[in-house]
Amino acid sequence: MPERITVEVDGRRLTLSHLDKPLWPEFTKGEALDYYARVADALLPHTRNRAASFVRFPEGVAGERFYAKNPPGGTPPWVRRVDVPSKSEGTKAHVSVDDRPSLMALANLYCLEIHVPQWNGTDGAELHDRLVVDLDPGEGADLTDCCRVALLIREALAADGLDCVPVTSGSKGLHLYAPLLPSPAEAVLDYARRMAERLAIAHPKQVVARMTKALRPGKVFVDWSQNNTAKTTSTPYTLRATSPAPGVSTPVTWDEVAACTDPAQLAFGPDEVLDRIAASGDLALDLLDPTAATVIPVD
Repeated sequence: MPERITVEVDGRRLTLSHLDKPLWPEFTKGEALDYYARVADALLPHTRNRAASFVRFPEGVAGERFYAKNPPGGTPPWVRRVDVPSKSEGTKAHVSVDDRPSLMALANLYCLEIHVPQWNGTDGAELHDRLVVDLDPGEGADLTDCCRVALLIREALAADGLDCVPVTSGSKGLHLYAPLLPSPAEAVLDYARRMAERLAIAHPKQVVARMTKALRPGKVFVDWSQNNTAKTTSTPYTLRATSPAPGVSTPVTWDEVAACTDPAQLAFGPDEVLDRIAASGDLALDLLDPTAATVIPVD
């Protein structure tokens, strides 16, 4: 295969390079670009109009990784920018992955993990339109433990009128998202903290609500802090820098969560994710439905 090829993607001409380069031991850059071209219709609604950050690994998952917030060098001028407020650095521009050409151009620049915040560029950083609960297993726990805790959180959120969607992190954890009517960022963060703390008190053998690693062995850390305006989570359908093959952050059903007895049951690669979309569509579609959004509860 030639080192560079020129292609047209939805009316944009792109030069793609080093397609034979192995970025995972079992997956090349060309395969990553092909995956993003094929998954774009499902992925883009979850990234559109959101200030994206990326994990870049130009030398592959075994090489150095970079967490990139600013538009990387070589980003085409037609890729849309979103202004992001920073307390220490003033307003900074991030890219917004709005369309297939943008997705492909950024992936070609090794922006292979895509992370987005819980707010969008229309409402602004001070109003969040999603609640996220990040379930992170401590040493001695795994994804099956996250699933058990996820069921508890689903019940707790439902009691407050919130429906949530489970999405694997593509690594070892699980994310739960609830669509919101635009709500003050501090109110969302405070609600998530209080919910996590109540859960840790009610289920002390399973749940911890503090980040301290010494507290986490054998338990699931309910990371409420991911609702901070400055933080991001891996977007549904992004590739992850796992080895030897890429994991994918994958929407799943609550039946799958309830039935999970082995982490492998909820570990999906790119081809499996594409097959799931072909069979069932986007299982995270409720996140995009404005009629499913509700107001954040306030005590």
